[in-house]
Amino acid sequence: MTCCSPSGPGRTTAVDDEPLPQDGDTEGMVRLPGGEFLMGTDDAEGFPADGEGPVRRVTVDPFWVDATAVSNARFAAFAEATGYVTEAERFGWSYVFASFLPAALRRGAPRPEGAPWWCGVRGAYWRAPEGPGSDLDGRDDHPAVHVSWHDALAYCRWAGVRLPTEAEWEYAARGGLERRRYPWGDELTPGGEHRANIWQGRFPTSNTVEDGFRGTAPVDAFAPNGFGLFNVAGNVWEWCSDAWRVDHTAPAPEGAPKVQRGGSYLCHHSYCNRYRVAARTSNTPDSTAGNVGFRCVRDA
Repeated sequence: MTCCSPSGPGRTTAVDDEPLPQDGDTEGMVRLPGGEFLMGTDDAEGFPADGEGPVRRVTVDPFWVDATAVSNARFAAFAEATGYVTEAERFGWSYVFASFLPAALRRGAPRPEGAPWWCGVRGAYWRAPEGPGSDLDGRDDHPAVHVSWHDALAYCRWAGVRLPTEAEWEYAARGGLERRRYPWGDELTPGGEHRANIWQGRFPTSNTVEDGFRGTAPVDAFAPNGFGLFNVAGNVWEWCSDAWRVDHTAPAPEGAPKVQRGGSYLCHHSYCNRYRVAARTSNTPDSTAGNVGFRCVRDA
């Protein structure tokens, strides 16, 4: 789905030698009581073709959820403990937002049809988010990006946790509010206050950076929602365990992409108004880009 983060066409791999799981703990997690909630939306600003609706009653069991997305520091601990090599490293490239790149890297970089603001950059991966010459200096507390669904599963297996179901993700993101557009209510910037890291200005040519962040923000930037979760709107898309479907009464097709939730720092009302709490997108499980990360859950 190129509006949000592009897939890696033709990239296939087997994820072998995944690290063994450790005993999970709940440090940095919030325990949620679960129960019944209204999932989905019939919002006029939504995208019915994405399967955002219908509004339906869904029940989730109690569970623990990360207060934040997995940070670079946390992902580094995993990589160093296990020697895990991400799919972006195996493939040798990943997608980077074009304006983050020096001219030498932008020039001649392959760009997906329909989303020319993305460049396929050789050497881009989680430790070098903008490709050769970039690093994580000052970004230990930013979300790990260029992480595929398979990579996220490997981390979860090591940490003794799992990816959230889409229903768990939306229940957690709503923070106890019912049928609201955002995790904090229905106004995007109540009282003129920015509550999420998204694009301001004219996408993709001019970002006024009114929210203070041109790219990723720290995982605990902005105020948390009612459940104490940070950045469930904007910053980075987050992988869910579910396969993509738009008919919620039918099983997902075999080989379907995986669900992503939350929007990212590149979302803008003019083309990708998907930082709303019910908004959703998908991508192939081996896809990686500079605006995709994840957070984890654990059974209560």
